[in-house]
This record gives sequence, C-alpha cells and structure tokens, in this order.
Amino acid sequence: MIPVQGYTGARVGVLGLGRSGLSAARALREGGAVPICWDDNETARTKAEGEGFETAKLTGKTLAELAVLITSPGIAHLYPMPNPVIEEAYELGVPVDNDISLFFRSFATTEWQNMDVVPRIVAVTGSNGKSTTSALIHHVLEHTGRATQLAGNIGRGVLDIDPAIDGEVVVLELSSYQTDLARALTPDVAVFTNLSPDHLDRHAGMGGYFAAKRRLFAEGGPERAIIGVDEAEGSYLAGQMAQGPQDDRVIRVSIDRKLTEFGWTVFARKGFLSEYRKGRQIGSIDLRAIKGLPGTHNHQNACCAYAVCRTLGLAPRVIEAGLASYPGLPHRSQIVAEAQGVTYVNDSKATNVDSAKQALGAFKKIRWICGGLEKEGGVGALADVAGEVLKAYVIGRDAEGFALQLSGVESDICVSMEQAVARAMADAGEGETVLLAPAAASFDQYDNFEKRGDHFAQLVKATLGQQG
Repeated sequence: MIPVQGYTGARVGVLGLGRSGLSAARALREGGAVPICWDDNETARTKAEGEGFETAKLTGKTLAELAVLITSPGIAHLYPMPNPVIEEAYELGVPVDNDISLFFRSFATTEWQNMDVVPRIVAVTGSNGKSTTSALIHHVLEHTGRATQLAGNIGRGVLDIDPAIDGEVVVLELSSYQTDLARALTPDVAVFTNLSPDHLDRHAGMGGYFAAKRRLFAEGGPERAIIGVDEAEGSYLAGQMAQGPQDDRVIRVSIDRKLTEFGWTVFARKGFLSEYRKGRQIGSIDLRAIKGLPGTHNHQNACCAYAVCRTLGLAPRVIEAGLASYPGLPHRSQIVAEAQGVTYVNDSKATNVDSAKQALGAFKKIRWICGGLEKEGGVGALADVAGEVLKAYVIGRDAEGFALQLSGVESDICVSMEQAVARAMADAGEGETVLLAPAAASFDQYDNFEKRGDHFAQLVKATLGQQG
C-alpha cells in the first residue's frame, strides 16, 4: 500500500466505494487522514463500515468540512452532468480529486534519497492498446529481472501497490476517466497509443476526450513522451511536446508509414519493427512470428513498448527476447483453443468499432461473433473491413438491428452466446478462425467484457471436450 501524504488529521471525503474508492480510503487512513465515505449502494457502505470506515452522506456541513473530495473514475464530474455530490463540492469550493492524483503526490518518499537508482513511473494512455502496451512493458522488464509493478486501469489499484524499491519501474495504464480529473500527473515516461471515438458522452465529444488524454503530457511534463502519430491528434501532440523535429525527448510511433526524418522514431511496416535515431536505423525486430502479438494493432503496441524499454536503457535484442515470450492478455486477441485446424480467439475487449476493426484485420477466414450494447455512431463502418469474414454470428438484445448495419456480410441472428458459439463451431473448417470481437459493450447481457470473454472460452472448451 502507498500511504497518502499531505492529509494527516484531515477529513477527506471518498465518493464511490468500489475497488478504487476502498483502496483510496485505506491508503488515506494509512497516511493519517480521516476518510468519510459514501456510496449510494448500501452493500458497498456496509463493506466499508466492516473495515471500520465512517460513512455519511457527503452534503451540507459534512461536505463543507472536507479538505478534499476523492471520487471514483466511474462517477461523472462534468459531462453529461456532474454527480450531485461533486456539483455541491464545486459550489462549496471543496477540491475534487482522484486516487491517481493521490498516488502521484505520495509515491516518492524521503527514503528515495538513499537509493542508487531512483524509481520511475511509466504511464500509458490512448483509446486502444493501452492494456496490452502496459502489460507488454511490464513483461519485458520482468523478463530482464528488473523490479516492476503493474497497476492502474489494469491489475492492482495504484494505491494498492508496494512502496518502491531501488531501481523499480511502475507501469500504469490510465484511462481518460482517470487522467481527466487528477490534479497531479507527473510520470517520468508517458505513452499515447492512438485515438478513436469512445466515451464521448462522458467528455462531451472528441475534443473533450482528447483533452483528457492530453493532460498526461501537457500537465504531466514527462521526461520522455512516446506518441502514436497515425491520427491528427497524435501528430498535434507530438508537435506540441517537441522543440523541433530532432528533439529526441519525443519518440514518434507509427504503423502507417516509415518515420526516418525525426530525432527518434519507432515504426512497424509489414510485420517488421524498426528504430531510427537521427536518420539511422539502429534496431529491427521481426514481429510476425510472435503469437502473443497478432495483427498490426499489436505491432503498434509492440512499438510503444519497445520505445519505453529503450528509454529505460534496455538493448534491442534484450527487448526482442522479452517480446517473443509475451503470452498475450486475456480477452485481447487471446487464443483460447486450437483444434482440427480451427483457431478460437477471444477478443472480448474489442468493445468499440476501432478495436473490432483491428481484430478483424489480424486474422484470416473469420467466423465472427459480434454484437452487444452499441456505442455512439453504430457499427456500419465495420462492413468496409470485413473482407475476411465468412459469416457474422450476432449476439445481444438488439442482434437484428446490429446485423442490419453489416451490409454485405452474411449474418446469423443468434442473440445468445451459446447459440453463436454452437453455430460458428459447427460451420468452421480447417484454416478458419472463430473470433469473438463484439464491437459493442457487454452490459446488455454481461456485467463486463471479462465475463463475456470467459463465457465464450468456456463454451468453446466444453464443446471441444465433448467432441474429444
């Protein structure tokens, strides 16, 4: 645990008592603060009370007496409208912050003065690939024997990790919900993978969404910025962070084109990663044979992770060995089974159109399981990239409406995962891939994308077991 510094003896509000909220309350108490907790869910309050925390409605005098209000990332603080407690905090002048900010304020301690190598923080954000990029960095560091911890939007909560040891690297995956509100953001290395429409209601459009991501760089002031430049926003951000094209504090990343004219770049073309510095190639890796990193979108993740590891002083061949042993993340292009020439892939994390496009581009001869709770903008654009799709097996409460948007793609309205898996497996032949890449949220049928992916994997394995 990271004890929160700066609030000894102060009353600090904690709004939302899920994973991050309870973690923040514990870390605040460990640092000497007095957490006052609230969640509209009675079960969550009871759990907090069971740990000895005071619970009270955060309003009126109780709210006004707080030194700060810490809110969970899932609670809206501005758009589409602020939570009533947060709105009242604004009116009373009570600062509103989150656990990410508490972490950045509290991670460094006086003990660091006695360390030979000061710990470093790598923070990864972007629309797609940030989980894989974060896990990949962590994996390569572990492969080399470097002390490292993985936290944030993946793994443990930021305040749940252990205090740093000499030379350690903490890798954080940060969502737009987390970067948007944090009053303190001070990573040593910051990564921006890419940008595509997502969470637009929460940020009032693409401008607000990008602004939330940009804060990690503009306000964080990292020593090194690794930025995907295949979208206009990334090119803009790289231009803002660099003093000129040869400024190697900014490492530009691309999977669309060669980048040889800048001070430091990493790009992937036709499955080969290349590193250039001041116009000279100094590193190259063949990514095509790495089973844990299929498709060009994973090649972008590999480029970002490679750039971070180079910044941390690792040699290209050392990084290559780490990439080669990467097993992949659950629910992200995860091969769950291979039988009778058919590959079964769980990409339940493909919850939006852009991530589904990437999954569809990574495999051939696809039996595509898709559908769920649609996000803003629909899914019609996927029909243009579905050339390898043999048939779509559509699930979800509005499966028929989802299928109608996939013009030119043969569709089978299945509604349930059970029907979709059974029909796709019955149809699949040698050399084909049964791919779960929903292009939609899971909440119409599942609590989260993890449970959706687990259900898919369970059904596949159970069917194959019966066949065996």
